[in-house]
Amino acid sequence: MSDDSQQPIIVKRIKKGGGGHHGGAWKIAYADFVTAMMAFFLLMWLLGSTAKGDLQGIAEHFQTPLKIAMAGGSGSGDSSSVIKGGGKDLTRTTGNTKNGDIEAEKKRLNLQALKAEREAQEKQTLEGIKAKIEKLVEDSPNLRQFKSQMLLDITSEGLRIQVVDEKNRAMFDTASADLKPYTRDILRAIGKALNGVPNHISLAGHTDATPYAGGDRGFGNWELSTARANASRRELIAGGLDEGKPIRVVGLASTVLFNKADPGDPMNRRISIVVLNKQAEAAILADGKKVDVGDESEVQPAVKGALAEPPPAAR
Repeated sequence: MSDDSQQPIIVKRIKKGGGGHHGGAWKIAYADFVTAMMAFFLLMWLLGSTAKGDLQGIAEHFQTPLKIAMAGGSGSGDSSSVIKGGGKDLTRTTGNTKNGDIEAEKKRLNLQALKAEREAQEKQTLEGIKAKIEKLVEDSPNLRQFKSQMLLDITSEGLRIQVVDEKNRAMFDTASADLKPYTRDILRAIGKALNGVPNHISLAGHTDATPYAGGDRGFGNWELSTARANASRRELIAGGLDEGKPIRVVGLASTVLFNKADPGDPMNRRISIVVLNKQAEAAILADGKKVDVGDESEVQPAVKGALAEPPPAAR
């Protein structure tokens, strides 16, 4: 046998090393757990220290974020961002809830209802006064003959009673503030009837558009209408009206014509007595505020145009 057959067979075994160290995975899991617990306790602390209204605002923001983003509105981020946020203002310490808005709306509606009810009652009262005066005129033979010269209606200021001139029966002496005897009777009867109501009254004197003779000497239709209004006030008081009830006495000359088509119509010469409603009364008595004078001082464009024209010749 050859020497080659006697050579030993050598088997090489490769010894593999042991597995790597696996001890670091639990640390990552523990760190995640601790972070989650910190976040949880932080959330609990925030929920415990946040007002109820703010919590509702946060909930509403996340319930409809797209709607808020599309529609816009003021929210918690408005104070520090140029882009308007949505939801309630979380910086407010008192909270901002829908309940507050609902209560405010209910209060507003209740006030409107009370105001409407009060105005309806007041209108009913004025209608009763109107009926009382009309009955007074009908029942008095002395006043019934002047029925056509007494006009009663309800305006934005209250119950308006107008005593007007007729062509052949004037209330005052010509170009004077002296009342005719029958005018005194009418005004005193009205004064007695009005004293029983709590409302204040307003008086206005009116003239036609005919210039006052001698007006170039400083006394014209403005002065005449004012003097007649004040003379009427004195007669109302003489009839029994309390002196404190009149709160406005004005002369309007020919600025508010009764018959705009005929500025010289005798009916434009009249005394207007208004039993004021509460709104008009408050506006007049409000010191330093704008006064809503209503129908009595409204100068219509047509009247303004008529006043711009040359006045008719003096009588």
